[in-house]
Amino acid sequence: MPPSGTQLSAPPKRTANESPDNGGGPTARIWALIPCAGAGSRAGSGRPKQYRMIAGQPLVLHTIAAMVAVSRVCHTLVVLSRDDLFLKAFAPADGQPWSCVSCGGVSRAESVGNGLQALQGGGAARADWVLVHDAARCLVTVETIDRLIDACLGDAVGGLLAHPVSDTLKLARDGRVLQSPDRALHWLAQTPQMFRIGPLQDALLRAGSSATDEASAMEAIGLAPLLVVGSADNFKVTYAQDLLLAQALLLQRAWHQPLESDYDYP
Repeated sequence: MPPSGTQLSAPPKRTANESPDNGGGPTARIWALIPCAGAGSRAGSGRPKQYRMIAGQPLVLHTIAAMVAVSRVCHTLVVLSRDDLFLKAFAPADGQPWSCVSCGGVSRAESVGNGLQALQGGGAARADWVLVHDAARCLVTVETIDRLIDACLGDAVGGLLAHPVSDTLKLARDGRVLQSPDRALHWLAQTPQMFRIGPLQDALLRAGSSATDEASAMEAIGLAPLLVVGSADNFKVTYAQDLLLAQALLLQRAWHQPLESDYDYP
């Protein structure tokens, strides 16, 4: 559970940060939640992957920068493990536009559930929307997040960014192929995933640690989240080689250099 007395700085009252709910009632705000309590051991080194230096700063700061740049997000809350002091040194002193809370759990589902409770303790309503985003997806863009928001605001359930599978898939057992499923039916789940705070909180409580993402928790209570096409760039940094690729892409963006595919050949 989040520590008692958790308070968030009140978000600025800007109309751009609010959106009408499905029923046309009071406005529902959009919050962002970034679970950042994982060990990230598969990326190598003794430091969690979200704190590895990439393109001049810790990876998670690139993630946070993308989220706070979305004009409709009223506040971004980062969920840390209880003994994590690293990121707090970078957090704005006034708690805006993002802040940290030390209520990470033993699983992603627990960390997100605790974070949702912290948001409500800081003024969020159950009818508000939340964008839950992986700390290690540092290449997400404002344009992609806005596309997800636009698609979900009028949806009764909410949804997630996802990318259609392009490779041939194989089901295997003991190192042998069993069959090749139809890839047209398969998508790679990404984040952010956008749902109403109350229903998501209820779904996570019912699903427990078996929920590997927010959409799977919503599925477990019989709902069908909306799939919104994301980007292949929005991958989760997991292994050491992912860090090299993510850094190359971030530097390419900083230099404003077009990719080779953007050139028109004679």
